[in-house]
Amino acid sequence: MQHIGILFGMENNFPNAVMERINQKQSRLIAQPVHISDVLDNRPPRYQVIIDRISHDVPFYRSYLKQAAYQGVKVINDPFWNSADDKYFNTVLARQQNIPVPATALLPSYIKPESTGEQSFRNLAYPMQWEEIFHYVGFPAYLKPIYGGGGKNVFRVENEPEFFEIYSQTGKLTMMLQAAIDYEAYVRCYFVAGQGVHIMHYEPRLQEMDRYKVFFDIDNDTARAVEYYTELLNRSLSYQINSVEFAIKGGIPYAIDFCNPVPDADVERVGLINAEWFVEAVATLAISRTQCG
Repeated sequence: MQHIGILFGMENNFPNAVMERINQKQSRLIAQPVHISDVLDNRPPRYQVIIDRISHDVPFYRSYLKQAAYQGVKVINDPFWNSADDKYFNTVLARQQNIPVPATALLPSYIKPESTGEQSFRNLAYPMQWEEIFHYVGFPAYLKPIYGGGGKNVFRVENEPEFFEIYSQTGKLTMMLQAAIDYEAYVRCYFVAGQGVHIMHYEPRLQEMDRYKVFFDIDNDTARAVEYYTELLNRSLSYQINSVEFAIKGGIPYAIDFCNPVPDADVERVGLINAEWFVEAVATLAISRTQCG
């Protein structure tokens, strides 16, 4: 009997729905929550596949998954790539792939990291070339951390004084400044390897429970571009599960946020149709990974 484990935290309905769907589909498999009682360097985990929904918040789990992957477990998503990824690099990668992205600049943390001093930054000009950065990115813009999700520590800034005021409050977070797109439509896309792209109309400016209850008039050419860019990004980033957001202006989809390997799938927020697509796609992917050599 083969085992598929799901590693998750506070969420309930999505992990349970995926386990139930896998167990309905395949009698030769058992899908269950990952159980960890000890982690020893000479003992591989008992699972053939693990779906990771929490290691981005728990470093202990991330190390456990690296061991599992090295010892042959198919981990969704790759914990080694997850450890290396960040939102600024993703933007650079997208631009190199000729995918439209807003102008973006990388910024050092406002407060020096632990165990560093003045000499640690002898290669960094001070002050930075703020005029050049502001000219390139423009205002309004979004100031946001290169790691993390859920809209945490993301700020819209309208001008230079507001930028400096908010930047001074970001502490030890490495930040990026990204041009704001005055969009006409906005979509969020689920991506699951081998299962395609699921486009959801989405309005991030609304309250959390209302963001998926919108409709934008998007023509077929734009929808095809969104699907193509989503597939291309995730192939390049080696993600098996991810979500990608696009701000659409003048028929051009600008990739805004595409470092979401644990996308929100709560049926109460995303809605039944979207949640059902994602549950079925992830269950099918996990089953297929047990059949890989």
